[in-house]
Amino acid sequence: MARVELVMPKMGESIMEATILKWRKKPGDRVELDEPVLDIATDKVDSEVPSPVAGTLVEILFNDNDVVAINKAIAILETEAAGVQPAASPAVAPASVPGGEKESAAVPYQPAPVAAAPASDRFYSPLVRTIAREENISQAELDAILGSGQDGRVTKKDILAYVAGRGQAPQPQVQPAALQHRPTPLLPLHQHLRHPPCRSAEP
Repeated sequence: MARVELVMPKMGESIMEATILKWRKKPGDRVELDEPVLDIATDKVDSEVPSPVAGTLVEILFNDNDVVAINKAIAILETEAAGVQPAASPAVAPASVPGGEKESAAVPYQPAPVAAAPASDRFYSPLVRTIAREENISQAELDAILGSGQDGRVTKKDILAYVAGRGQAPQPQVQPAALQHRPTPLLPLHQHLRHPPCRSAEP
């Protein structure tokens, strides 16, 4: 039986790492070709990572919420086919780079700077944090959003719905100033003269 490494796929030219959101399989589980094994997230997109072969998940090398460099092995699969060649780039098709792989290999991996840990212990994917930063959503607002994802996590859909609802707050209806203070109409002078005051009869 052959062993195959499941690697963190390349999601784009400028993306050098991704966060593991959730493992869908555990060691010992059977996986089929192209069956999703785990969910990952970057600061641009969330994605699934399918299995490059049909076989069994033998070992998981990283846990949920771990940040892993692109092309680094994240799990070991075991397949019954001897000498099998796994499909390239499990999540997305590899992008063509002028000059081949030598140019990309010459650039060493530089991990992205880690921001200070937020006061909240709630986990947010890089994509959700990017949207929150671009939309000026505070940490308190982010913590108040109800998540529909695994374990109540806030998904891209959740935060975009919050952003859309932000600008649709109902505005109080105010009457025009002309209708708020309508003066009592005055009768013309000639209407007052039509009805002179009554005089008492002389004795």
